[in-house]
Amino acid sequence: MKKLNNLLSKQLSALLTGENDVIANMANTSALIKDALTDTNWVGFYRYQKDKDELILGPFQGKVACMHIKNGDGVCGTALKQNKSQLVANVHQFPGHIACDAASNSELVVPLYLNGQPFGVIDIDSPLLDRFSVTDLALVEELAEVFLDSIDNVAKY
Repeated sequence: MKKLNNLLSKQLSALLTGENDVIANMANTSALIKDALTDTNWVGFYRYQKDKDELILGPFQGKVACMHIKNGDGVCGTALKQNKSQLVANVHQFPGHIACDAASNSELVVPLYLNGQPFGVIDIDSPLLDRFSVTDLALVEELAEVFLDSIDNVAKY
């Protein structure tokens, strides 16, 4: 892993050290991000299911959410399909946006790939338009790397 540049990344690394259970690590990662990033209404994970080629809801902080997202659909599915983070200032202008919570207006999604294979995404929503910056994106990408480093083996999942 590269050198951690952010205090929050260092905190996450310390929190996840020694814990190899992916669900526990997803839960604590989403809780830490939700607590640290202001003006967010949803922070969590969607896990990739290869047999169905879709994302399924994982641990999160926020209101109830969509449970299944086809690979390539919405902001989350687009991030996974393209293996490219999505920084969306106004979700209502994103083609094919899936409105799980009508209060969400902007979104940041980071795809998670482990050993070259899709694993899922970290999804963060805000009720504010244009809430997320490129600095936020870099932070969440670093947090995603810390999270992925905490997983010993996908087969355990």
